[in-house]
Amino acid sequence: MLRFTKRADYGLMAIHYIAVHDRLGAVSAKRIAEEFQIPSELLAKILQRLAKRRLIVAQAGPKGGYVLSRLPNEISVGEVVRALEGPISIVGCLDHSGCPQEERCNLRRPVQKLQAAISQMLDTMTLSELTSDDVPELLSIRA
Repeated sequence: MLRFTKRADYGLMAIHYIAVHDRLGAVSAKRIAEEFQIPSELLAKILQRLAKRRLIVAQAGPKGGYVLSRLPNEISVGEVVRALEGPISIVGCLDHSGCPQEERCNLRRPVQKLQAAISQMLDTMTLSELTSDDVPELLSIRA
């Protein structure tokens, strides 16, 4: 089963919230933490990572908080996940990490295809797509 880590999950929730509320100005970390009941220290680290990768911008002051650095249709979900987790990898054996089944494994190539398809999907899906009410049809994976 594929799952996002808590960091990626919370990061996507936070940047989605910022994108949805972008027209109202900067969104405070406190507001996001309270809205989703995310520990404020963890959220602060997540927001710092997103800001370091220039996906969001911190604005100081009494009405400060975070805003998107670009339009929602210019930020991909893949960028957000990589900013928080590093390279997208669904298994560790593709990097020759010493799996005992490496010599006999017959899933390396299929898993590489799955990983490429997941990366492509995340890289083509933008924040604006996450903020819309439309649900895409099931995707088909082509060889």
